[in-house]
Amino acid sequence: MGAMFLAAAALSMLPCGASAKVFASQKQALEEAFPDATRIERKTHLLGRKDAAKIESLTGAEVSAKVVVLHTAYKDDDVVGYAHIDVHIVRTQPEAFLLVLSPDGRVRSVRVLAFHEPLDYLPTDRWYDQFAGKSKDDGLRVGHDVHGVVGATLSARAAADGVRRMLAYWEVLLRPAEVEQQAH
Repeated sequence: MGAMFLAAAALSMLPCGASAKVFASQKQALEEAFPDATRIERKTHLLGRKDAAKIESLTGAEVSAKVVVLHTAYKDDDVVGYAHIDVHIVRTQPEAFLLVLSPDGRVRSVRVLAFHEPLDYLPTDRWYDQFAGKSKDDGLRVGHDVHGVVGATLSARAAADGVRRMLAYWEVLLRPAEVEQQAH
């Protein structure tokens, strides 16, 4: 069973209080992220010890998910970008956001899809925009090269962690395939 199915099932079974909000479906968000794509392929990666260790080294955090679902968008035969839906706990409730990277591994966008904490803890779209253009070479630490959010520190840290994870996925799982394709 796919990780995204399990994440979606977990999100749908949670009690939805007045503050819980679903902003977009996976399908809708992917279509909006890649409006010119002729196809979007979904691939499930099973992380072995070696890949998990590389990702941990790049992110500075333990890898908890051993199954990672990544999407590659194409216009005809050309890759136009990559995406991942990161689902994680902020304080006690889940958040899901779509991370979109350009083919060269730079953040194109971060979009919140669902947020089940009180909406007061949700950073603004403008705050998420600061990740655009960032790459694996950026530290992405809240309070340093990522602005903090008063009253939403845990949300800010969770978002920065998710962006670092996606950039590490690109470096470890996607970039080697991209380099191999270019060699042929």
